[in-house]
Amino acid sequence: MTEAYVDHLSYALGDVRQSLAEAEARQQLVSDPSALEGAGFAHHHVCSADVDAYSLARATVEPLRERLGTIDIIIYSTCLPINGSVHGQAEFEASRDVKHFMSFPASHLMADFDLTSARVIGLNQQACTGMIGSIALARDLLAANPDNRRVLCVTADRFPEQALYEQSYNLISDGGAACIVSDADSGYRILGHFHVTNGGMVNANDDETVGSFFSFSHQVISAAVNRAGLTIADIDWVVPQNTNVKAWEILTRLLGVDMERVFLGSIAEVGHVISGDNIINLKQLADEGRLERGQRLLLFMAGYGSNWQALVLEVV
Repeated sequence: MTEAYVDHLSYALGDVRQSLAEAEARQQLVSDPSALEGAGFAHHHVCSADVDAYSLARATVEPLRERLGTIDIIIYSTCLPINGSVHGQAEFEASRDVKHFMSFPASHLMADFDLTSARVIGLNQQACTGMIGSIALARDLLAANPDNRRVLCVTADRFPEQALYEQSYNLISDGGAACIVSDADSGYRILGHFHVTNGGMVNANDDETVGSFFSFSHQVISAAVNRAGLTIADIDWVVPQNTNVKAWEILTRLLGVDMERVFLGSIAEVGHVISGDNIINLKQLADEGRLERGQRLLLFMAGYGSNWQALVLEVV
C-alpha cells in the first residue's frame, strides 16, 4: 500500500475574539461562564457579519499558496450543510433559483488558487470529525490510483448569526484548517485510522451525547492504535479535539494514558474549532518544538451524527 503523509498545516479563526463574559453578554452560551472556565475554556473566535465560511477557507489556504504545487484532489469538508455553498437562502429567495445552493466553495477555492487540475470532493456528513475523515479518504485515494500524488484537505465552518456558541458543554469557535496529504516523505506518516458512525444517536440530546462519548471514544481509539500495529503505551502524544478538559481526564483513565501526554495547548484561547482542533493542536505542538522524529501521535475527534474518528501518525 502506498505510504501517505500529512504535512503543511494551517488554520484560520473568526475575526472577533471574545471572552466568556462577552459571549454570555451576547447570549451565546447555555452554561454559566464559570462552568466553561472550569472545563478549560477562556476565549473563542466568531465571525463578524461580513465574514463567511468561505472567507475562513481562503484565509486557511492562503499561507500554503507557495507550497500547493500540483494538487490532484481537493477534499473540502463542512460540518454544517449551510456552509456547503458560498451563496444561500437570501439569494434563493430573491431569485427562486436553486443554483444558489450549488455555489460550491471547493470550486471557488480551485479557481481562486488556480488549482485547475484538481478533482473536487465535498464531505459534509461527518460533523466535527470531517478533517480526520478527509485525511483518511485522501490516504485511500492515493493508494487506489498512482496518478493521485497530492490532496489538499480543507475544512471551514462558521455558525449562523444568532446561533448559540456552546454545544454539549463546549465553547465553539468559527474557523477553518487545512493540510496536504501526499506520498512525499515529510511531516507525519499515516499509520492507522478507525471510524465509527452510530446513526441511531442522530437525535441524542446533550446529556445523551456526553454519556456515549466515553465508550465509543475508547473503542475507536483502541481500534485505530491496534490497526497501526501499536498499543496505547506506544503513543507519545494524544492530539485531541478541544473538548471539556474534565472529559479528557476521565477518558485518559479509561485508556491508561497519562494526562500529561494529552496536548490541549490551544483550548483556552480558541475553544473547540469545529473540525479544526486536531490540526491546530498538532501545529502548535510542532511550533513549540515538542515533537521528535519517530514519535507516534494519536489524533481523535468525536462529532454529531454521531461520529468518532481516530488517526495515528508518526513524526518523520
